[in-house]
Amino acid sequence: MSKQGPHRWVRYRRKREGKTDYRYRAKLLSSGKPRLVARISLKHVRAQIISPDSDGDRVLASAFSKELSKWDWKGYTSNVPAAYLVGLLCGYRGKDSGVEECVLDIDKFVPSRQAKIFAVLKGAIDAGLDISHEDGVLPNDERCKGEHISSYAEDLKADEEEYKSQFGGYLEKNLSPEDLPEHFKQVKQAITTQYGE
Repeated sequence: MSKQGPHRWVRYRRKREGKTDYRYRAKLLSSGKPRLVARISLKHVRAQIISPDSDGDRVLASAFSKELSKWDWKGYTSNVPAAYLVGLLCGYRGKDSGVEECVLDIDKFVPSRQAKIFAVLKGAIDAGLDISHEDGVLPNDERCKGEHISSYAEDLKADEEEYKSQFGGYLEKNLSPEDLPEHFKQVKQAITTQYGE
């Protein structure tokens, strides 16, 4: 019997780098449905509807929070209202591409109820996509409108220095943070008018 040396199994590069969970990805692909891929960074939110293909994934629709400025969005581009609007925009574009149903792909994000990533999901569902999810994970309408931000701004207004420090980005764009829910409603209406039925 011949001697054999030790065998070394080298993991995929993206697995080694902690970028891809291949077991999770295989489960999503086995559904046969397109994926709503939602990614949140410190400054932006991105959503894409991706269909698997033998030659590689095909992007059917996408939306990026920086695009919201086209509809005069003056709020931050990585908060809950922005995440909802990105999901709504991506959902409408997905519907235009013929997508009716998909699955949510959050990759290595550790889910917690009412998180920004689920605001993206809520926006896509409100656009008309059929995406399965657990009850209670979606943020409520008040949170999506940014009423929690508006309420915090009201409480902080007594301390002018802290108020300007926290909401300087809003004030530079001539948006009072207390008016965020109304501003959100206007931007949502503009997107719905352009893409909605």
